[in-house]
Amino acid sequence: MLDTPGGPPASSSPSVLPNPLREGLAEERVPEPAVMVIFGASGDLARRKLLPALYSLTRDRLLPARFAIVGFARRAVSDDAFREEMRAACNEFARRRPIDPELWAAFSRNIFYQPGEYEDLASFLSLKQRLGDIERDLGLHGNRVFYLATPPSSFAPVIRNLGQAELAPKPPPATAPKPPGPPPPFARVIIEKPFGTDLETARALNRDVHETLDERQIYRIDHYLGKETVQNLLVFRFANGIFEPIWNNRFVDHVQITGAESIGVEARGGYFEQAGSMRDMVQNHLLQVLSLFAMEPPIAFDPDAVRDEKLKVLKALRAIPESDFERQVVRAQYAAGSSAGQAVPGYRQEPNVSPSSTTETFVALKLFIDSWRWAGVPFYLRSGKRLPKRVTEIAVHFKEAPHLLFGRRGESIRPNVLAIRIQPDEGIALNFGSKLPGPAMEIAPVSMEFRYGSSFGVEPPEAYERLLLDCLLGDSTLFTRADEVEASWTWVSRIHRRWAEDAAAGRVDLATYPAGSWGPPAADRLLTADGRAWRLP
Repeated sequence: MLDTPGGPPASSSPSVLPNPLREGLAEERVPEPAVMVIFGASGDLARRKLLPALYSLTRDRLLPARFAIVGFARRAVSDDAFREEMRAACNEFARRRPIDPELWAAFSRNIFYQPGEYEDLASFLSLKQRLGDIERDLGLHGNRVFYLATPPSSFAPVIRNLGQAELAPKPPPATAPKPPGPPPPFARVIIEKPFGTDLETARALNRDVHETLDERQIYRIDHYLGKETVQNLLVFRFANGIFEPIWNNRFVDHVQITGAESIGVEARGGYFEQAGSMRDMVQNHLLQVLSLFAMEPPIAFDPDAVRDEKLKVLKALRAIPESDFERQVVRAQYAAGSSAGQAVPGYRQEPNVSPSSTTETFVALKLFIDSWRWAGVPFYLRSGKRLPKRVTEIAVHFKEAPHLLFGRRGESIRPNVLAIRIQPDEGIALNFGSKLPGPAMEIAPVSMEFRYGSSFGVEPPEAYERLLLDCLLGDSTLFTRADEVEASWTWVSRIHRRWAEDAAAGRVDLATYPAGSWGPPAADRLLTADGRAWRLP
């Protein structure tokens, strides 16, 4: 028998021996057998992300052996034709390519296709019958996940029909005593962004969804939260004793969050005309990253405890005063320029874009969080299309050393910067000053870097892999709750209302910037007015 530190002797049975290397960590779990129904299975999201993610999870042995996928869309194709389409998609987009023929043969046997209309109850009754047949043939027990990879206009009809067809019954109240025996089958629904287009539509959608589903069944997905470095924010802060004590206004001068894309709107001009960068990137991705960065330590690492703290950050965002609006908000649109050495058109020349469009493709913001931890610390956010490179990062700029011992000699001492790279080349870098070799006291900035690929020797999993697995496991930590959605829209909608008022009064202040640049000069002035400058990622 082995004696384990801090506990009674362990049994000699290998099944119960502790693993000290895993102490304090969650063991990997495999979900229960289930069926995943993908509404919008003929679209790009299913082809480029969802099926490749499910195949990769299967390859990593993280999905149960008894697992089925049912594609649902308006197009009429056979099971075999759908399987061939998904094989080509996985071969092109899966993390590990090319696909393994033997594994694909086993994986694809449980892929099916069901044609139907999102607004037609009869289609959902047919789907119910098909699911029953599949579950009976495969020995499944009724666990179901429904993924809404559809246009937002279909969210409410699909969920309503799920309820009317009794495909997604509500679970018993959380406070109800648990009956003896195995738990009842689960029904969960994953909803893609955008969740509403403003505060009013988000609230209306929440009301529609809650008529059919309990909040515990709803998984509002934001793929940014599935990225390894975003998740690592929690570990970085709360598992390392040296960082949390300086994560506050005593040591941090300001924070920059950048979400840059080198591409234009591509074929999404019609969608982007209605969205703009504020809806497409800031309201969801960047504010979610901000809330994880700035939140207080949760009382436990469970879904509601983490999301409670994120919600506090979103509610603490200070409304931008009318008198400071122009000094804290910049919007712009890309003009013709070059990208990767190729000439590219301006936004107004893109397909399905109005030649007189005033939709912003770039936005920069200065905001404050009214909390004890972050009082007085400015957060600068920027997001745009047709910028020089694709990069998302958080840059924490610390205050200067209080006693400029070396500044007396004329050296330029740069403040420390902690850069958390979310994509691409996920990792963390800390910049600090170091003495140059030689007799003179000369100081130069150096960097300590950690990168996932080089440190662990493995490629991080795709965001959708983590999020799909979490939903199957019933872990909603990285999914957005209804009150979070409404809190972020409350703050963003104030800016949209001001822009609408300006447009009605003929005061559209929309700058332009050449494609391939880092945005308009007004975005630089947002920081230079405070004696700061954007970091070049």
